[in-house]
Amino acid sequence: MAELVYRPVIGAALTMFKALDLKIDTQGSHHIPRQGGAVLVSNHISYLDFIFTGLAALPQKRLVRFMAKESVFRHKVSGPLMRAMKHIPVDRAQGEHAYEHALKALRSGEIVGVFPEATISQSFTLKGFKSGAARLAQEAGVPLIPMALWGTQRVWTKGRPRNFKRDHIPVTIRVGEPVEAPADQYAGAITRRLRERVQELLEAAQRAYPVRPKDAADTWWMPAHLGGTAPTPEELKAAGK
Repeated sequence: MAELVYRPVIGAALTMFKALDLKIDTQGSHHIPRQGGAVLVSNHISYLDFIFTGLAALPQKRLVRFMAKESVFRHKVSGPLMRAMKHIPVDRAQGEHAYEHALKALRSGEIVGVFPEATISQSFTLKGFKSGAARLAQEAGVPLIPMALWGTQRVWTKGRPRNFKRDHIPVTIRVGEPVEAPADQYAGAITRRLRERVQELLEAAQRAYPVRPKDAADTWWMPAHLGGTAPTPEELKAAGK
């Protein structure tokens, strides 16, 4: 039943991206297993990241079940769709229910998508990772698949108006080799290794990105350390964001 809903939603997303003439460059999808469970882990810079993360799994004919905040499931439009596609609601006050739901999905051979930063990074740099993804992979006996997105923040991100105009925005997606999560290792150490790998993929995606800001007003989507005007992590922390 989930696939009967999921595939038309994917088709609608692809149609929208074609209408917007997004230039999507994906490399490394072959690292996503064709069968069996895995935890797909990505950076988080846009409200649409779950769609692009899911697209990276399509060449392997896999559908990703994402862990998403519960409020999305309460929305009158997105809620029924999210539930029908077997995504996993996360109530931060009762996170153990989402954890058990995700663990069950992994053990049944599903791919579960996780954004371990928990929130969108408004600096467009990598925030600290929570250890839940590593612990899920350890307990389910499945690999972690790191990936990175770049350019999605130019379409729709926190604190900026969404850009659904035909601006030919490039989106770069890089998927890396699996990171193993042995049960006898400390989850914190695995999480650090995973974050390092996502950072490497993010830097690779940024180097491959085919355009630069057009002018000074267009530098908002570039992090400060790359010459952009996005707020630094320190500035966001000082502002309580």
